[in-house]
Amino acid sequence: MIGRLDLDARRQSVAARGWWRSHKWWLLRRTSQVAVMAVFMLGPWLGIWLVRGNFASSDIMGVLPLSDPYILLQSLAAGHGLALTALVGAGLIVALYVVVGGRAYCSWVCPVNVVTDSAHWLREKTGLTRDRKLGRRTRVVILLATLLAALLTGRIAWEFVNPVSMMQRGLITGVGLGWGLVGAVFLLDLFVARRAWCSHLCPVGAFYGQIGRFSLTRVAATRRAACTDCAACFNICPEPHVIAPALKGTGSPVIRSGDCLNCGACIDSCPVDVFRMTHRFAGVEEGATPAPRRAVTPRTAPAAGPVQ
Repeated sequence: MIGRLDLDARRQSVAARGWWRSHKWWLLRRTSQVAVMAVFMLGPWLGIWLVRGNFASSDIMGVLPLSDPYILLQSLAAGHGLALTALVGAGLIVALYVVVGGRAYCSWVCPVNVVTDSAHWLREKTGLTRDRKLGRRTRVVILLATLLAALLTGRIAWEFVNPVSMMQRGLITGVGLGWGLVGAVFLLDLFVARRAWCSHLCPVGAFYGQIGRFSLTRVAATRRAACTDCAACFNICPEPHVIAPALKGTGSPVIRSGDCLNCGACIDSCPVDVFRMTHRFAGVEEGATPAPRRAVTPRTAPAAGPVQ
């Protein structure tokens, strides 16, 4: 069963390092996602307006404006006039993700990630094996299509189908067609393809992936000499193709791909602490003792990076 690989990798990590160290980054991410959504919902639910607005445009305490730069691009394509606060807000967001990692938005902020991770967990738990192949660059095509739609219609067309916006509106009103779209994303990831939405289709992830190419905060295989070829990192990573150049290459141990979510899943899963959260200029740690190699059967050979 496909799910057995992820479960075995997690058990190995827990046995070697304990439960907390094997779930630390996962717990931190979930705390971050819940906290961000809670801050947005305090106003509609309890009348405590720490933040007004939504994930597309908001302000903190009426002082700090924040604007989604992806929405800003669509506004420009649609021919809308842009206020100075929108430009400042978008600039702040870009600056933030240049530091923390572009697709950190996907793994640390986006509430739909909780939905897709839940679908992935259920898929692995039940051993569902059906997996249609989807091109990773499909999301880039969809990104360009949303900009073209804005250009042709004069509207920010993506917001009509954005699962994040739909989910937030659903939490506020309790009803709505948005829940149907969120449910469709869940079913897509469960029955059609592994990590179908976040890793193959979502244009928001494609956009932040471009920012992520320049990010300072990075995951790095700084102790790659200690790797045992257990393939735990490949089997659990939402974007396993990003790992091989850093882990198996002879150059920098830093994962530099913009596709990396900086989620820390590889750090949690590795039983010999090969990976760490660091910066883009990190090097290989001296004194990392090579571990004995053992035969494994990951979904795809580790050198190539198995597809999830």
